[in-house]
Amino acid sequence: MQRLSDEATEQLKNAPSAPPPTPPVYPTYGVHNPPEYSPCAAPDCLYSRGPGEPSDPILPLYWTAKWKMYRVYNQYAEYPPPYDGAPPPPLKEGVDYEVSNGASYYDSTWRGPNGEQGAMMEFYEDRALPIFPGPNHYSCAYISLGNNAYFLTFKDNRPASMAPVCLFSALNHPPMRDFIKHLPYSKGDSDRLDGRVQAYSIWTSPSGNQPPIQVGASPDRTKEGAVLFGYAFNSEWTEERNGSLPMLYRLPQSFYFSGWAGNPPNAPIVSQNFYDFSITKPDPAKTWDLVAEFAAGNPIPVCNFGSGS
Repeated sequence: MQRLSDEATEQLKNAPSAPPPTPPVYPTYGVHNPPEYSPCAAPDCLYSRGPGEPSDPILPLYWTAKWKMYRVYNQYAEYPPPYDGAPPPPLKEGVDYEVSNGASYYDSTWRGPNGEQGAMMEFYEDRALPIFPGPNHYSCAYISLGNNAYFLTFKDNRPASMAPVCLFSALNHPPMRDFIKHLPYSKGDSDRLDGRVQAYSIWTSPSGNQPPIQVGASPDRTKEGAVLFGYAFNSEWTEERNGSLPMLYRLPQSFYFSGWAGNPPNAPIVSQNFYDFSITKPDPAKTWDLVAEFAAGNPIPVCNFGSGS
């Protein structure tokens, strides 16, 4: 191997270091970051409600919930979400979809040491959120502290290529309590479950820089490269009596969306269906504090999901 000259070596030593990678900003149509970062169909990504449409649900100040995640990879166009629990027959577990578990923790009252507002953690047990190319056979968590969103993996099944914690985005806050105002009401999605839910959804433009192309999950637009983003709440009010903050609310029923359609993870449609919803303030030691614990005083790198590893 040819040795560098002394002059070249000195130039390399004195060369400015490359700037650190910039965390990406993912378009979320006003739900997780300001509307100007998304090609919205309406000013400020706000949708007015028409005559006969229900009032917008408001999330409680804080809450916890468990959920089942259904990764649907066959017959999803014929049987679109939202789902009333598991996907309907004739879809079969292990043939048309896979089931995994997780939990969400939310606290809009959380305040960080530098003025950060709002915290949320989503924990995916044994199957990571399947929105990136590559196998998702590991546990992970997304923790948003103010605008900073972190991606955590766990030592029991962490892929060798992944750090314990990385910065997913520097502009991806938890959804505000009234976040549903940024999604259009879908009567078709709501009627799919006989009006037991009030559902809101869009399909984004395949180009990524145009306004959403469709309201409602059906017809399926996966083959065009569009992305589904939807949320459903129970239509009936629920009275919380046992939690620390008694109130009436509409129970979140499911979050349904497009995953990465390539194989792996082969997730054209994903639905997280909630249960055990409780207005309980999350324990910081089991949620938000994990970011500092996993970092162990080291600089937190920017996430890189491009390798598919």
